[in-house]
Amino acid sequence: MAPKNNHLVALDIGTSSISAAIAELREGQTPHLIGIGTTPSRGLRKGVVINIEATVESIRRAVEQAETMAGIQANSVFASISGSHIQGLNSNGIVGIRNKEVSHYDIEKVIDAAKAVAIPLDREVLHVLPQEFIIDNQDGIREPLGISGVRLEARVHIVTGSVASAQNVVKCANRCGLTVKDIVLSPLAASASVLSDEERELGVALVDIGGGTTDIIVYHGGSVRHTAVLAVGGSHITNDIAAGLRTPIGAAEDIKQRYASAVADQNDGVSTLEVASTGGRAPRILSQSMLGEIVEPRVQEIFRLVKRELERVGCVELLTSGIVLTGGSSRLKRIGEVAESVFQLPVRIGEPTGISGVTDLIRGPEFSTVAGLILFSSRRQNFSNAYRGQSVVGRTFRNVSNWLSEHF
Repeated sequence: MAPKNNHLVALDIGTSSISAAIAELREGQTPHLIGIGTTPSRGLRKGVVINIEATVESIRRAVEQAETMAGIQANSVFASISGSHIQGLNSNGIVGIRNKEVSHYDIEKVIDAAKAVAIPLDREVLHVLPQEFIIDNQDGIREPLGISGVRLEARVHIVTGSVASAQNVVKCANRCGLTVKDIVLSPLAASASVLSDEERELGVALVDIGGGTTDIIVYHGGSVRHTAVLAVGGSHITNDIAAGLRTPIGAAEDIKQRYASAVADQNDGVSTLEVASTGGRAPRILSQSMLGEIVEPRVQEIFRLVKRELERVGCVELLTSGIVLTGGSSRLKRIGEVAESVFQLPVRIGEPTGISGVTDLIRGPEFSTVAGLILFSSRRQNFSNAYRGQSVVGRTFRNVSNWLSEHF
C-alpha cells in the first residue's frame, strides 16, 4: 500500500512576526516541512489583535509565501495564541469505574469532571492537559486504560483564555480564506519542538521570550504543571534602546539585533556604533557600553518577573533540568548568562528539532512555536485517530452504546 500523505498548516501569530509553515505528514515518519513564510506582524500588541485589517494582511502574506514554496493551497490551519489574558489552573475530578475496568468512556467522564470548574463567561477552556490518573488511591498512573478498579481520579492542568481574543484570531484567519482547526497555546506548541522527554520528566521551565510577551510553561513528571504569560518581551528592550539612545524604533530594533548584549561590558567602551537620530538630525557615534547599560536592566527585570511567577506557584524546586530559553529575543548575546545569574539554575537556548525537510529555513529560536505547532498538531491528530477510531459511524455507535449503558 502506498504511504498515506496529507498536509498540515501551522500559523504562529506573534507580536513581532507572523510565520506560516506547511508540512507533509506520512505515516510512521516525522513531519516533512515543505513551505515556510514569515512577515512582520502589524496589528498585534502584547500578543492580542488590536487591528483586524493589519493582522489579516500580515497573515495573508505569510501564508502566500508558504503556499508558493510548498506548491499547494492552504485551506485550514492550526493557529497559536498568547497574551496576558491566558491563565492556567490545576484541577481534579473523580468518577466511579463503570465496568470495574477503565475504558475510554471512563477516561472521558473523569476528564469532563476535572474540567467542570467555574470560569467567567468571557473566558473559555483552551486545553485540558492530563497530569496523572489515580485508581483506588494508586497514583502516578499515566495510561489508565484497561486497569481494574472501582474509583478513577484525574489530575489535570486547564488553560483558559479570553473568548474575544480567540474569536479575533479565528476571524483574522477566516478573512484570509482559512479555517482554524484548533487554537494552541504558544508555549505548549513551542515545547513540542524544543524540549526533550528527559527534560519534561525531570522538571524544566520553558521561557519563550517573544516580541510582546514572555510565555512560561513548566513540566515535571512528563506533564504540564503550570502555564503563564507575562506582558513583557523583546519590544520593551527595543523601546528602551530607542528612548535611551534617542533613535527611531526601527533603528533601535536594528541596533538590538546587531550589537546589543544582555551583559553590560565596560570593555566595550572602546567599541562604537553609529546611531540614527530623530527629526532628520545627523547620526551620532556612541559607545557600545552605553547600549549594554540600557539592555541589561530590562533583561534582568524580565527574568526576575519570570522567577517571581515560578516562586508564586511553588515550581522552582521542580526544575531539575533548569531553564530553556526560546523565542526571537533569546537570540540576544549573552542572555543565558543573565538568566543563570537570576535563576541560579542551568540554562540553555532551545531551537526547534524533530522536523525534516527544509529545516534550514526554521533554524533559530524564533521558529520554535511554528515548528512546535506542526509537531503538536500532528501528534494529536495521530492520537485522535487511534483514540476515536477510523469510522464516524463507529464513533457514533460507541457513544450511543456508552449512553445506553450509563442510563439503562
